[in-house]
Amino acid sequence: MEHTFTATIKSVLGKHFKSHAEEIFEKSLLVQYINEKTRSAGKGSKARSSFANLYAIYVVVEDYLIKGFDTKLDYSRYEGAEFSNLFTRQRELPFGSKLQTHALNNRLNAEFQKYFPNAEYIPIIRNLETNRYWINENLLKINVGKTSFSIAATVIEIIDEYMRTKQGAFDRFVATCSELQQIGNESTEKVQDFISSLLAPDVDARLFEIVSYSILKYYYHDQEIFWGFDRTKLTQESLKLYKTGRTNANDGGIDFVMRPLGRFFQVTESLDFKKYFLDIDKIKKYPITFVIKSEDSIDQLKNRIQDNANKTYSIKTVVEKYMSCIEEVINIPELNDRFGEAVKQGYLNHILDEIVVQSKVEFNYQERR
Repeated sequence: MEHTFTATIKSVLGKHFKSHAEEIFEKSLLVQYINEKTRSAGKGSKARSSFANLYAIYVVVEDYLIKGFDTKLDYSRYEGAEFSNLFTRQRELPFGSKLQTHALNNRLNAEFQKYFPNAEYIPIIRNLETNRYWINENLLKINVGKTSFSIAATVIEIIDEYMRTKQGAFDRFVATCSELQQIGNESTEKVQDFISSLLAPDVDARLFEIVSYSILKYYYHDQEIFWGFDRTKLTQESLKLYKTGRTNANDGGIDFVMRPLGRFFQVTESLDFKKYFLDIDKIKKYPITFVIKSEDSIDQLKNRIQDNANKTYSIKTVVEKYMSCIEEVINIPELNDRFGEAVKQGYLNHILDEIVVQSKVEFNYQERR
């Protein structure tokens, strides 16, 4: 499948392999996989970036090149790269500071096999006893006629180009936010349209979580409750929503927590009921609200989760117990409605400021001079 960034990939291949570039593109499963994972390059900062799996490839191929195996014949005798070094290197790369271990450990290989079920090789070889890792050299050597070409350096250059493209897109996103911050009081409609555009099914999952949090934080901001242990001495307190950590973090399925009600919120784009039930299990069936990156109606989403669960579980009481733990479902239309309410309360610029702050932290953004 060709997309905007495919031209860049083919340009890099052409620079290295001249007339053989097209054939290498067609023969290399690794290049085809990278082509698939870089589809968001032409969609700006809002689209999913897929850095985790690309960076897993990057660091093992980079290790291969640094050790000089592209010019040696004895990679089979290499003791392998240490996991800690690869993982540290991943987090040094642009937008990689909070990446987790999943891609290196299995996610890359599993997804590669999904794309190429008949492939003879997987990208990463690992020894669980020694915690050492290798790139599968068979994927780096492409035969064209009687000539074998190494694509190791080319793979690094392609991913480098993708990094630069995404960095540029995010620079433009931050610049747009900054511009809107400056004119916020003069053009509220423009600011509102921009934020609404971030509530879409194809938006990067991390950015969607940030925007959802920023909207809900100010939607609940002016709502007050009275509570206390003595009915004659009640405390009046506004609802406060807290972001519990980084997006996509392994934190037991809690993205936001509300005080003083103690409500839990989880943001997701998955419609797999197993994912919902797993989150519920992690918090011992404590009630949880799901913010779902979908434009389907709330009833449709709930029915889909329950119907799929009923097909798997033969005991309906088990499914009903899980479903009763879903305190509320918030979809994209509901988020837009709540955004509109927060705007009426005068919090439009506060929401934009929160998006900028959270985005810079989340994407480890440093403004370039």
